Amino acid sequence: MTELKTKPTNKKVKEFLNQVENPRRRDDSFKILKLMQEVTNEEPIMWGDSIVGFGSYHYNYASGREVDWLAIGFSPRNQALTVYIMDGFEKYTELLGKLGKYKTGKSCLYINKLEDVNLSVLKELVIESVKYVRKNYR
Repeated sequence: MTELKTKPTNKKVKEFLNQVENPRRRDDSFKILKLMQEVTNEEPIMWGDSIVGFGSYHYNYASGREVDWLAIGFSPRNQALTVYIMDGFEKYTELLGKLGKYKTGKSCLYINKLEDVNLSVLKELVIESVKYVRKNYR
């Protein structure tokens, strides 16, 4: 079984975010950083080279594989600001309907720029996802 490549590192979060080339993406990243710190009351940690994570949880796959993963996080990717919502989006239909302009993957919320979304709704989505992870995996 291969080892998970994305793990907590000692890299400095603010140094990483200050290196984001796109000024809007950099500013949006610092806003998301503040929002997630407020919600989690935890310090951010770099996971791998490009993910800023808050908290962690232990997950057991049906296959028997076990991993530790971030409870909530984001990454300022070139194409979009990516917010990692660990419990997916099925139960968040109502919130997503009020969020604004975004795309989703399995656990990824892709936002082009924060001005495209309602920050209060985004914060509520982060709060609910963190509650879910803390309730089910700690």
